[in-house]
Amino acid sequence: MRFSEELRQEAEPVFEAIFHHPFVKGIGEGDLPKEALLHYVRQDFEYLTTFCRIYGLAVSKCTDRQDMTFFQEQIGFILNDEVHPHHNFCEVAGVRYEELQKAPLAPTAHHYTRHMMEAAQGSLGETLTALAPCPWTYWEIGCRLAEEVNPDKTHPFYDWIMFYAADEVDSITTTFRSMIDRCAEQAGAEEKKRMKSHFLLSAQMEYAFWEMAYKQEGWPVRT
Repeated sequence: MRFSEELRQEAEPVFEAIFHHPFVKGIGEGDLPKEALLHYVRQDFEYLTTFCRIYGLAVSKCTDRQDMTFFQEQIGFILNDEVHPHHNFCEVAGVRYEELQKAPLAPTAHHYTRHMMEAAQGSLGETLTALAPCPWTYWEIGCRLAEEVNPDKTHPFYDWIMFYAADEVDSITTTFRSMIDRCAEQAGAEEKKRMKSHFLLSAQMEYAFWEMAYKQEGWPVRT
């Protein structure tokens, strides 16, 4: 069994819980509270900014130009393409995307971004495994919703679902898995243990991110 397959197998309960989370189910049903959509976009905008920064750190760990190119392209994907599902949520909520930027991080988003930044202080394999659950879970969510709901263009979240079910996100996930497997082949037992720990925590944080958005989580004491 490849290392990426082992990671996915161990994270199966978390992936399955994500598929059944009320926010994810609400995307499929086309019915989500406006404030949950807005909170998600506010937090995801800041989260993806951190993702771009970590891609930059990943480039510095690469010795292969093909790997460097992949991370460079993924920065462009986030900045230029992944705004489209955000726009879909904003359109449904009736709010301009520009109004939801530069929001303070909620506790869960703060925890998740700091976890990824800490993992990125380690090896390329550790960086990859901390990042991978994001594209991986979204691709599987998109595929599952596309199959189960089979939405047409009248579905409120048609663009969101089809964006993440697309071949491009499949390709991104496949590349992540291939790079993780390559890093694992060269890693010792302790590094692989850290890689697995980073992956499983990020998977848990993906679930927590949906929960944060659905419940519109904020800090317990306002300042």
